[in-house]
Amino acid sequence: MGDDTAEAWTQAVVPRHGLPILGFRRALLTLAAVALAGCGMTDGAGSVLVDPGRYVAYHCNELAARWKILVAREKQLRGLIDKANDGGGGGAVIGSLAYRTDYDSVLTEERLLQRAAADKDCGFTPEFQSDQTIR
Repeated sequence: MGDDTAEAWTQAVVPRHGLPILGFRRALLTLAAVALAGCGMTDGAGSVLVDPGRYVAYHCNELAARWKILVAREKQLRGLIDKANDGGGGGAVIGSLAYRTDYDSVLTEERLLQRAAADKDCGFTPEFQSDQTIR
């Protein structure tokens, strides 16, 4: 009798193709929760990947040097995303998958760096402020 119950449960939980239904639902719910969590962040999705206290120990001249690096990286990534979008044939999807996370992280780092510079009264005026909007 115990074997029949176990077999019936296995057939109800594990479909013929072998993927457990409960595991699939959990994975789907987890993915949805992570995706929605990124939407509610004030600094954007890139804030998950960047340490908010990263620039606490930096001095003003180090902040200025890091700013130049971030601006150059932002321009590079923006160019790569635009190039992928111009290619057509799924280029926008590939560009988004390949570069969007890095791009969001760079924008978040720029915001954190600006806050750190303002907190330290560095007199740090960014030479370049991104005028790009996330598409």
